[in-house]
Amino acid sequence: MSLRAILARIRLPKISLRSSLLWLAVTVLALWALAALLLLCFRWIDPPTTAVQAQRRLQSWIHQTPYQKRYRFVPLAQISPDFQHAVIAAEDARFYQHHGFDWHEIQIAAEDKLEGERTRGASTLTQQLVKNLFFGTGRSVLRKGAEATLVPVAELVLGKRRILELYLNIVEWGPGIYGAEAASRVYYRISARKIDSEEGAHLAAVLPAPLKRRPERMNHYPAIILGRMRQMGW
Repeated sequence: MSLRAILARIRLPKISLRSSLLWLAVTVLALWALAALLLLCFRWIDPPTTAVQAQRRLQSWIHQTPYQKRYRFVPLAQISPDFQHAVIAAEDARFYQHHGFDWHEIQIAAEDKLEGERTRGASTLTQQLVKNLFFGTGRSVLRKGAEATLVPVAELVLGKRRILELYLNIVEWGPGIYGAEAASRVYYRISARKIDSEEGAHLAAVLPAPLKRRPERMNHYPAIILGRMRQMGW
């Protein structure tokens, strides 16, 4: 019997478009539920790693470049208030007023885009936390959509203090440098609890482009951050 005849006798199951879409929906829902469950766990458990950290390690393996991970999770009480305030002033000045999305900043960013100006960032600390934990640094409409559905969950199950603690401990501060404690020790050779307002402003100025910027090279932006801190009563 020829191969063609054998193949003709084999009856492959027919998968309809409806079935495929159903399985896709179930898979997406299951992944979302897993992410939501992890957020709930992170209320008490410190993340051992993140999507960004995994992404950087994979990139170093692909490009065969050295990679040394420096990551040490510390309680929020071990990060100086000046350091905390500098990051909030730089990245999310309305952190304690919004519920995950800063609609005022989103409106300003949309208006800047319509006017052809450089689009300003409007992501809150909560949005950045969800992105760092689960999605890495890639940009896509699907990623933003999935992120948007998890932000309210993070706000609900974590609360502001834990969100800030998680963000400060996992955010990328340079090649292989994650978290306030690692950044403080690499750049200033002191612990995060000893960082003052000026050092905190220089470290916060790195966050928009951590692989390109260094605190010692930041000249103008730290002064802007310090000005914001003064305006906010810090």
